[in-house]
Amino acid sequence: MNLLGNLIWLIFGGFISALGYFVMGFVFCITIIGIPFGIQCFKIGIFTLMPFGKKVVTTSSSGGCLSLLFNILWIVTGGLYTACMHLVFAILLFITVIGIPFGRQHLKLVELTLMPFGKDIVAA
Repeated sequence: MNLLGNLIWLIFGGFISALGYFVMGFVFCITIIGIPFGIQCFKIGIFTLMPFGKKVVTTSSSGGCLSLLFNILWIVTGGLYTACMHLVFAILLFITVIGIPFGRQHLKLVELTLMPFGKDIVAA
């Protein structure tokens, strides 16, 4: 089921979303200051390619103050907007029975795109 869900996800927008995260990751990595944010974009992009069968967990060593500062910067510079967009897509997909599994994947992306520092992706 995970393979079928991931294939349908990729065909109907997952690939384009992941491509956007990868492009922004490269843009962030142009500067030394943006490299941590670029790495998070790559992490989100990889998760966006194949979200079925994976889950987002909070790491035990979340980085402390630096992780908190980076998450605040992330939220202010577009993380809130991105998380809200995934939330809107989740709500729209929950309207139909067929869209519920895909809406659940968008809710996982809300959790990751709101505060990506200190989060990790593991197999479910």
